[in-house]
Amino acid sequence: MKHIRLAAGVAAAALLSACATQAERPPLTPVLPLEVALGNADAALRAGHTEQAVTILHSAAREHPADKAPLLRIAQMRYDRGEYGDAIVQAQAALQREPDNLLAHSIVAVSGLRVASKALSDLAGRNNLTGSVRTEAEDLARLLRTSLGEDALVGAGARKQQATPAPSMHRKSASNERPSRSSSASDPFGALK
Repeated sequence: MKHIRLAAGVAAAALLSACATQAERPPLTPVLPLEVALGNADAALRAGHTEQAVTILHSAAREHPADKAPLLRIAQMRYDRGEYGDAIVQAQAALQREPDNLLAHSIVAVSGLRVASKALSDLAGRNNLTGSVRTEAEDLARLLRTSLGEDALVGAGARKQQATPAPSMHRKSASNERPSRSSSASDPFGALK
């Protein structure tokens, strides 16, 4: 009788350890190589399936947590569609993976400026740009002029133009174009719209 209990105990322990081993194993879904995932996303994008491409890139970002490429592609796609908030979020996630990435910094900066200039334009259109908001806008305009090395952000008689888009993912260097100089600063964010 003792041997039967001992055998039953050993069998139960073996069964429990087998269950524990099964639970600890990662799922058997294969991880796509990054290049394949990026190619699949590009194909989906060329076919006009933007959200499918984003889904593929999100999966690639999860499967390759050290690589910034999938997040940068999502950020660029969102930027190109004018979805600046999500472009900023994705670019910042890429910066967590590579803090010195120039494209990610560019997307964050230009997207942020686009959002800010639209908000300021909406306020100015309603004549509600007063007090501390106006002061902060003027301080930001001064900071931008200093950063760009320009006396003014809007050229003389220049029509309102869209800002230079963030550099394409396929370009290696950033553009060095600067807005033209002028003393007209009635709408310091006009050139950023």
